[in-house]
Amino acid sequence: MVGMNNLKPKYGSVHKKKRLGTGQGSGHGQTSTRGQKGQGATSGGTKPVGFEGGQMPLLRRIPKSGFSNVKFQTRYEWVNISSLEKCFKSGEEVTPEAMVKARLVKHTDLVKILGDGELKKALNVKAHAFSASAKEKIEKAGGKADLLSKEAAAPAPKAEPAKAPAKAKAKKPKTDK
Repeated sequence: MVGMNNLKPKYGSVHKKKRLGTGQGSGHGQTSTRGQKGQGATSGGTKPVGFEGGQMPLLRRIPKSGFSNVKFQTRYEWVNISSLEKCFKSGEEVTPEAMVKARLVKHTDLVKILGDGELKKALNVKAHAFSASAKEKIEKAGGKADLLSKEAAAPAPKAEPAKAPAKAKAKKPKTDK
């Protein structure tokens, strides 16, 4: 019968820890399994990712050109029509703040409504962007699709704290010696 007193790990699943630098009789003596000479033989001999033994790395050898607009793209949080159908009642006004409360989006910065699903309720939806199919479905159900301005949604740049005016230093009287 199996009990707490006779439990053992499966044979071969537990190994002794390799104890390095413990002398000649340990089986790992002299060079402590690090080979003879070379970069990895001493501490601090690790190489960075992409290191090619001093040869010019591939990432630096290939030509780099062009420009990417990835930094400057506008990213929307999106909500499907089917989610609005589930979370809101007919005739209700749907704003980005209401969508945050309903946990459809995390932030109110930029919200886009997409047309996946069916809408049978008349909703007044306010968002920063609509897909063509979403706008069509909202209006077909008897609701309104209102665009919000993107400038108001974008976070304002942080102003630098105003510096305190410099205090005038009191001049020490000169003493003649």
